[in-house]
Amino acid sequence: MRNNLIILLAARILIPLIILFALYVQFHGDYSPGGGFQAGVIFAAGWILFALVYGLDRALEVIPLAWMYRLMAMGALLYAAVGLAGVALGGRFLDFYPLLADPQSAQQAGIMLVEFGVGVTVASVMMLVFALFARRKGDWDDANAGQGEP
Repeated sequence: MRNNLIILLAARILIPLIILFALYVQFHGDYSPGGGFQAGVIFAAGWILFALVYGLDRALEVIPLAWMYRLMAMGALLYAAVGLAGVALGGRFLDFYPLLADPQSAQQAGIMLVEFGVGVTVASVMMLVFALFARRKGDWDDANAGQGEP
């Protein structure tokens, strides 16, 4: 697809818009439907489109596999840390009210952090699943080259 001018031009326009929409869904999710999970899937879809158009090797230069593993763990740890912070401050797990003096600010900050952790985890898992399957497909094609297999 790297030689098709129409696909390259469409991807060059769409990928930044997809990432921007993912950020909008991420940070507007506490006011409207949406949030971390949806934003993570949208962000991963933008990266996957990049990988399909420009190739997996170039996409892995942008976000390497090692960083996908790290981001997956950091997102889950952020979620757990926010939940446990409420417990440490005398509340229940994912009880945001003890986090700040103002209950409304505490609720908003807590949900933003939790949703950000979910978004990072979902995006990295989706990208990782795609990358591992795509690399496996490439290994299969290389191993069976010239054997008459489709």
